Amino acid sequence: MSNTTPELVASNKCFGGWLKRYKHTSKATGTEMVFAIYLPPQAETQKVPVLYWLSGLTCTDENFMQKAGAQRVAAELGIALVAPDTSPRGTDLPGEHESYDFGSGAGFYVNATREPWSAHYNMYDYVTEELPALIEQHFPVTEKRAISGHSMGGHGALICALKNPGRYASVSAFAPITNPVNCPWGEKAFSGYLGDDRESWKAWDACELVATAKEKLPLLVDQGEADNFLEEQLKPEALKAACEAAGHPLELRLQPGYDHSYFFIASFIEDHLRHHGKALGAL
Repeated sequence: MSNTTPELVASNKCFGGWLKRYKHTSKATGTEMVFAIYLPPQAETQKVPVLYWLSGLTCTDENFMQKAGAQRVAAELGIALVAPDTSPRGTDLPGEHESYDFGSGAGFYVNATREPWSAHYNMYDYVTEELPALIEQHFPVTEKRAISGHSMGGHGALICALKNPGRYASVSAFAPITNPVNCPWGEKAFSGYLGDDRESWKAWDACELVATAKEKLPLLVDQGEADNFLEEQLKPEALKAACEAAGHPLELRLQPGYDHSYFFIASFIEDHLRHHGKALGAL
C-alpha cells in the first residue's frame, strides 16, 4: 500500500529516546491522519520492534503517550511505541460529531460497509496494513510487532491479533470491549458502520473470533473491578467463557479498586510492556 512521507508535527526527548508526532495522508481513510511514535535510545543504532497501542473512545494519539507512563520501560526494553488516532478526522459526515461513542473519535477499528462511513471509516485497514507499512518504511524498526489497547482499543487489539495469525508476536488489552455484538456501545457502532445484519458483526467480535482463531496467541487482559462500564459494556466474563470453550489461552486479571481511567493503565502498563518484550525478543 503506497504511503505519503510522514511530516513531523512535534518532537520531545524522553528517557534518552524521542517522542514524535507525525501527520500523513491516508489511503485507507482518505483523510490526513496523525500518529505518535516513541523511538527508544536503541533506535539510534539499530532497528527495534514495535508495540502498537489502540486507544479508546474520545481519545487521540496523545492520551496514551502523555498519561500511560510507558516510555521509561520501553526505553529500557528497546521497544518502539506507536499510537494512531481513533478515527478519521475532518470529514464532517452527517451526525459524525453528535455523540462520544459513534463517529469522530469512535472508529471501533472496523472497516465500515455502510455509507457514508465506508468511504473513510476503515480504521482496521489503517492500523493493520497501512500504518505498519508506513512505520516500517520510514523508521528504524523491524517487522516484529505487538499490539495492545484500552476499552474500544482493547477490542481493536484483540480482533486485529485474532484476525491476523502470525502478524503479531503478542497481544494484550486493558478493559476491552470483549463482546461488542452484545453491548450498547458495540450495537450502536456496528449498526451505524456495518448495517443491520447482526451476523456480519461477528467478524469484529473477539468472543466470536476466538472460536475459530487459527493461532492461539495468549491473551493478557487487565480489568478494573471498580470500572463503571464493567457489567454493561465490557463483559470480561464473556471472553473468559469463549476462551474456555475454544481452549484459547487467556490470562484475565481482575484488579480490585481500579476504574476505567489512565490511572489504571499507568499502574499496570509495565507488566504489559514486559509481556510484549518477551515475545518480541527484547528481554
